[in-house]
Amino acid sequence: MAFDSATMQGSFEAQSVDEQLLRVQGCAPRRPLFARFFGRPPLGVDSMSWYRGAEGEIVVGTILASLPPEWTALHAVPIDCPNAATDHLVIGPGGIFTITTKRHPIHDIRVARDSLQIDGESVPYLRNAEYEAERITNLVRERMPLVAPVQPVLVFVEPGLLTIEQKPQQVKVLDAQDLRRWLVRLHPVLSAGEVQEVADLLDSPNVWRALPDTPPDDLREPFPALYPRVPSVGRRRMLWGLIAAAGTALAGYAVFQLVQAALATA
Repeated sequence: MAFDSATMQGSFEAQSVDEQLLRVQGCAPRRPLFARFFGRPPLGVDSMSWYRGAEGEIVVGTILASLPPEWTALHAVPIDCPNAATDHLVIGPGGIFTITTKRHPIHDIRVARDSLQIDGESVPYLRNAEYEAERITNLVRERMPLVAPVQPVLVFVEPGLLTIEQKPQQVKVLDAQDLRRWLVRLHPVLSAGEVQEVADLLDSPNVWRALPDTPPDDLREPFPALYPRVPSVGRRRMLWGLIAAAGTALAGYAVFQLVQAALATA
């Protein structure tokens, strides 16, 4: 289906991830009845990482929605192809920013000047963030040559442990809870007129070389419908765990009583 929107603000948080998630999940086999009863997650193994990523983007999107009115946030902005999108693009007095969202709630994240590791394994997050910002800088400067370059920002949602040993040369790395405060405290580099001009430019779908395969309205319903289901799975599994623990305790107590009775009659 063709993308049809008067502005890029028709896109929503995690739209690109949602599209991938629903595509992968659509290929997953339906859970059997016993699996649903005992709390096996409704998402397949390949779908869960997409789901967690979408959760992170929605958290950051909510934070960006709380910015003062002179700021504009766009979401799921395509760069080169419909399936490759910048998570968030923010324009305000402090400049233009690409915001890449990552979620590693139980991992050790270490940031150095030119590298980033998750549990000791190098990942290309910094390089990818720089690439996205460079692509959008070039696109903006085709029409507004004097605008300052776009700054890449890498945001971690609920990180397990985030250690910045050295600040990267280009990419700003933040915990999501610090994002809003950092943005609004930046020294202004764009006038109100420039902010509006850049926002109007980037808000137009005609600027982008690739647009999503699926219109936003086709994704708004199916993905949110998963949210009440996935947490409920966790609660159901916890309940079964408690029942199992209680059963084990009762069985142990019964054995203890039998032993005591045997000793009393010996």
